[in-house]
Amino acid sequence: MPLLGGIRPPIAVLCVLILALAGLTAKVLGPSGEPVVPKAVLSSQKHFAEDGAIALRASIDERITDLRRTVAALNAGKPAEPEQVLSDLGRTYQKWTGTTILDLKSGDVLAARGERIPLAWLDKEVLTGKHALAPRMVRLETGDVRLMTMAVLDFEDRPQQLLIASNSLSVPAINLGPFRTMAVVAQDGEVLATAGFEQNEALNSDQERKELTFLQKQMSRMAEQAAEHTAEHPVSAKEPGSRGYPGVSGTLLGDDYNGRVATAGYASLASSDPEEKKSVAAGLGLTVVAMLPVVQQQGGVGPDRELFGLIAAGALVVLGLLAAAVLWMSVQRPLLRLFLESRRLARGDLTRPVSVPRWGEAARVGTALERLRGQLGGPGGTDGAPGGKVRLGLRVPLAVTAVLLLLWCVPVGLLLNRTDGSVSVPATMVNDQRDRTDLVADRVRRALNEAQADLVSTSRLIDVGDPDATAARLKDALREHTRYQALYVVDHTGEVVARAGGDPHDWSDGKDLPLIRVSGKGEKKPVIQAAAPVPEHKGTTLVGEVRVEFLNSLLKRPGLGEVRVVNADAETLAASGGFLAFEDLPNNALPDLVRAGNVPVGAGPVENGLLLRDGGVTVAAAAPFSGGGVASDIGWTVVSWQDAEHFQITPYEREDRSVLAGLLGLAAIVVCLGWVYLVVARPLRALAAGAEKLADGDLKTVHYPRYQDEVGAIVRSLELIRQQLQARRQNQARRAAEPRLGAGGR
Repeated sequence: MPLLGGIRPPIAVLCVLILALAGLTAKVLGPSGEPVVPKAVLSSQKHFAEDGAIALRASIDERITDLRRTVAALNAGKPAEPEQVLSDLGRTYQKWTGTTILDLKSGDVLAARGERIPLAWLDKEVLTGKHALAPRMVRLETGDVRLMTMAVLDFEDRPQQLLIASNSLSVPAINLGPFRTMAVVAQDGEVLATAGFEQNEALNSDQERKELTFLQKQMSRMAEQAAEHTAEHPVSAKEPGSRGYPGVSGTLLGDDYNGRVATAGYASLASSDPEEKKSVAAGLGLTVVAMLPVVQQQGGVGPDRELFGLIAAGALVVLGLLAAAVLWMSVQRPLLRLFLESRRLARGDLTRPVSVPRWGEAARVGTALERLRGQLGGPGGTDGAPGGKVRLGLRVPLAVTAVLLLLWCVPVGLLLNRTDGSVSVPATMVNDQRDRTDLVADRVRRALNEAQADLVSTSRLIDVGDPDATAARLKDALREHTRYQALYVVDHTGEVVARAGGDPHDWSDGKDLPLIRVSGKGEKKPVIQAAAPVPEHKGTTLVGEVRVEFLNSLLKRPGLGEVRVVNADAETLAASGGFLAFEDLPNNALPDLVRAGNVPVGAGPVENGLLLRDGGVTVAAAAPFSGGGVASDIGWTVVSWQDAEHFQITPYEREDRSVLAGLLGLAAIVVCLGWVYLVVARPLRALAAGAEKLADGDLKTVHYPRYQDEVGAIVRSLELIRQQLQARRQNQARRAAEPRLGAGGR
């Protein structure tokens, strides 16, 4: 008998799977204590570091790009004096700590603004070669590190001039929330800048000072660890097939002090799309580390939880043994008995009657074998027709086995460890949702400010008297700035003078109207317009329509759920997922959260976060635009919300484990019982029909075994019996014909 055939393997596999699932159940549903820090909190710190890295990378890249575009536009226009260049640059972009223009030939400083830039680092390698004029980090006399960006001013009939802009590598100006600190780390693990420690400097007690010293040491140690981890390639640092943040990111767990554990997330600066768009900032080797002390969780497990897992595992073992016993008694034993009986008849042993099973297809086969024994001449046998008693098939024991196992799978998967609206969610998750939402709001606000600043820079190069040249300039600007879908110049009457890109929308000029506005109610997409007055042409305005897809891309952040940008009336303008223009927020509590966030408090509106318990648990936050720039007072708010069941906290993990245990049990039922049905039940039903036909006198149909197992062995025995019956009938016919042949011969 082949080792992998027949009824024994599926029953044995079922028993093994049940025992394995019972052990797994006792482990995952039993003594699984709460971790010191929930996984959800660690993941949130990683996402916070990723957001900080994205903000820092975008800030550095925008500064470098803006400087290069401005210099390219200046080189294409009329020559300007160095003082005028720096003055216009400072009015348009308030983002550099210092700017300097020097003569490349003589090295003399022609103009300077802001922080004094040291020039000792300038040499031939910086200005020539493969990496000429590449941004680089320079340490000042004060010990601070600055990023130096360079571009060459090449005016006609003038010596070449070098424009140098100094950028700080400080932590992005984002809301870190209480107790969180963030650091920018170099490749060697050196902390270049920190934020968050400053608010703790004015401490009074010695205990608070000791804790601050502890946190600073933890940040230094974790910065070195993060630098080592981010030195890996992003592909090798991640699990195979994982996606998400394009750079290297992860979490770190530090020491504990006074009941709180230092947790940190880190992320390297990476391009948003490394395959299509390279990032200068991503090549600097910088890493952002976000650290937050978290209250330590109790890791103990009570005896009730351990007993709960043992009871669930014991119940599974009992039901599994009953299911295996049903299969053994109703399927395996009758089938093995039929196998022995059929082989005995095929060998010619007809002395004793066939042991007929009580019910099912096995009874039909046994009855047919007994009839065949009588047809072969066995003593006491009968070759008559079978009785009319109705017998149940093998589907019944299979159904009983499935019901026995489902008695465990269904309650475990659907009833045990179920959560409701009373689940306790760590306060850190609510705070992180609020702070990350504020960070996204800051990104969107800065992006709109950048869009308007680019328009201001472009407006200085427009010659309204030459529409063709203006249109060409707009096409070049539209090609360079992918955030716009259309650019056009509107005069004081509202008529479009020149345009590039999509169809323009109406723009009305007025002193009380904001430079960034939205319209398009009733259309498929909202129309977001930014504008800048054209110098020396009163009433003429350069208008740019910002693509909604550009804003949507800024809102897609893992671990933040659904994110939307809404106006003062809580109507949707952009979203991380699909949305309808100006549609309302889905939850009734979210508009109230938006209105509460826009209430002036102290210096201005503040972000808010809350926990909604309405049939489930939802974490929501709203962050109104605040800060500088023309986009700070347009009344927009970023709203985010997500179901707490997506958090990796103990109650939801236990629920997921229970569901997984139930699904694994269901898989064992499908695999093993499906195996029995396909390999044993169906062939046995066909065998019963063939045996009955053979007992009814069908000696022409040849019986071929489908599998090399017990059923196949019985089929082979039936074929031998068929051949014996055929030979027996032929012999009987020959003996009956011999006397008649002799009489006719005389």
